[in-house]
Amino acid sequence: PHIKPPAQVCGYKSTNPRDDTWVTWTEILEINYWPIFDIARRILEEFPAGYAATILRGLEYTAAQVAATGVENSHDLTGRVFQRLIADRKYLATFYTRPESAALLARLAVARLEGVDWGDAAAIGNLRIGDFACGTGALLSAVYDQIAARHERAGGDAEAIHPVMMEEALYGCDVMPSAVHITSATLSGAQPEVGFAKSRLYTMPYGRLSDGSVAIGSLEFLAAEAQITLSNFSDPARRTGGNGDEASAQAVAEVPDAGFDLVIMNPPFPSNTKHYDADSGVLNAAFAAFDISQADQAGMAERMKELARDTVYHGHAGLGSAFVSLAERKLKPGGIMALVLPFTAINGASWVKFRELMAGQFDDIAIVSIAANGRDMSFSADTGMAECLVIGRKLGPEENSGGRGTFISLRERPGNFAEAAEVVKAVLTANGGSWQLEEGPFGGALARCGDTVMGEVVDGPVDRSAEGWGIARIRDATVAQTAYALSTGKLWLPAQVTPLDLPVAPLGQVGALGVHDSMLTLQSHKGPFIKEQPSRTATYPSLCNHNAKRETRIICEPDSQMRVRRGMQRRAAELWATAGRVHINRDFTFGSQALSIAFTERDTIGGREWPNIGFDNRQFDYALAVWGNSTLGLLAYWWHSSRQQSSKASMTRLMIPSLPILDLRVLTDGQLDMAREIFEEFRDRELLPAYLADADPNRALLDRRVVCDLLGFEDGVYEGVRRLAEKWCAEPSVNGGKARPGDAGLAL
Repeated sequence: PHIKPPAQVCGYKSTNPRDDTWVTWTEILEINYWPIFDIARRILEEFPAGYAATILRGLEYTAAQVAATGVENSHDLTGRVFQRLIADRKYLATFYTRPESAALLARLAVARLEGVDWGDAAAIGNLRIGDFACGTGALLSAVYDQIAARHERAGGDAEAIHPVMMEEALYGCDVMPSAVHITSATLSGAQPEVGFAKSRLYTMPYGRLSDGSVAIGSLEFLAAEAQITLSNFSDPARRTGGNGDEASAQAVAEVPDAGFDLVIMNPPFPSNTKHYDADSGVLNAAFAAFDISQADQAGMAERMKELARDTVYHGHAGLGSAFVSLAERKLKPGGIMALVLPFTAINGASWVKFRELMAGQFDDIAIVSIAANGRDMSFSADTGMAECLVIGRKLGPEENSGGRGTFISLRERPGNFAEAAEVVKAVLTANGGSWQLEEGPFGGALARCGDTVMGEVVDGPVDRSAEGWGIARIRDATVAQTAYALSTGKLWLPAQVTPLDLPVAPLGQVGALGVHDSMLTLQSHKGPFIKEQPSRTATYPSLCNHNAKRETRIICEPDSQMRVRRGMQRRAAELWATAGRVHINRDFTFGSQALSIAFTERDTIGGREWPNIGFDNRQFDYALAVWGNSTLGLLAYWWHSSRQQSSKASMTRLMIPSLPILDLRVLTDGQLDMAREIFEEFRDRELLPAYLADADPNRALLDRRVVCDLLGFEDGVYEGVRRLAEKWCAEPSVNGGKARPGDAGLAL
């Protein structure tokens, strides 16, 4: 049918905008787009004619204004609007990939496709490209743009390859029909005058099915290469047929294992271990979208466990880790995986299997992150957490991984396609020519856009999976190179030609982490204690929570006490035996907190934020307290932690034992006595928040005492540590973009 333009339907040229719009949307439904326009039509029916006319004319005016800017077909605009309208966004945890980010990832991925004759339309038609969490299609569209551009540069005709791209090459899956329709419309719009017979864009079943089983969307492809796609559901938001219920028919989606040349995704990342709304019946947050019942959530969680066997999935990592395994399974040997992942994938303990997979089964690895803060540290829109791009080539049966990757830390997110292209160019030309992480604090290769430095490129190992890949989201690569050296027992400071030996060991080899906080008070874990308000005379004092104003001195007062439940005296005694005087900060906000290690005068049991560390030698308590709060101790903590949030470093209990610390076991009696002396000197000194470590006179004095008096190095080494403090405090992940106080009273 002939579709009238908006001005005639709902603008001032229409005398009855509601009815004219309703008729036009019904005509559109005769073509397709049922999930989009049927919803709109149902909403329209709820408004009285007068109100509807006002609303529709306002919308028509706004649409005309947007069209006047030339972006009426902008995928960015469509994607942003769609994402804002997702009611279950918290549980789906899906975020729209910004166009510049999509272009950056697509360019890096397509550049790694080997053996493709870009001038040969038949060769391009044989490519298989998948996004199994496609959303509104930003990544598939970006890949299509790259392939079409390469084909044209090789002398081909982009129009000629459009049918085969739509019918054979591009695969997209999602659980939201409306999103899949937008993907289809966007990809079709690449050549709007060229028709095609079919597409491989599928809406996947999600939730309880008619046969009583449950499905969890695209992850069902972990179980079988062919899946029946979502078809006729009573909920109009989930219909997929061209004419709704009447013409909707099931389709089988075939997604072969080892069948894809490129899998590119920004997968959802909800974790089933985070019970957002337990009081509202949401106990399995990863499967709580679409008002799914608690019973069905539980069934889907069990289905996830079933499908996750022999994968890199981890409950704390979330569904994103399961999609990694799906991508790997679908790739051919030599195929390219390109993912947008939460930054915790870089060094989070729950992502270790992912890093092992990359180190063992992939090469030509690139990791892109952003050394910025707030929303600027993510590649997706409307998320305030750091993200990274991970690209790699799947190894063949006879190939071995080199165990290395190219790390690109951008100073800001690419603001346009030209900047994205320049970043890709810098990465591709830096391979083999950039500084290695192990070569010392001499920086990385600069990625430029004209005269502007976009970031630094460093070659680094990826085979130390358990320790994580610390060299990401770092503005100054020399800080990372110094931190890495420190973690390996070398003090290699900026401007220092050769390293100095420094005894370092994992904390877990020197001391023991105290009992898990859940074992203290939770009755489900037979917790023998009840948490109460603190008391100066408490029998079982505890340090549980953060209070930045109180935690400015190395010595901290317990903020709680534990009372023993009746009948649990023996269990209480067992747990109390793990108490100690030194406590490690699990969630260190550098912008407001001063301490990585807190010391309590008495043995104190640690809570969630301050688990305690126990040593066989009580003298070690003092040494860890002064080391951990020096610049070198802060640097080691920062390097080892997860830096997903602005100015906040987190460390899970699994990560704490591998934290590199000064090896207290090799200190002489004289050094241990010196550590006690330094501790006594600083017990009442106020320390500024860690992001001001370079401007804190007490921190500077602590550095001198630790570097020169405890470790025995010369003044030149101390000066190098203070230079390091300046560099570290300039890192966005340390200062969080927080304004520094005036120089008055802070000058050294």
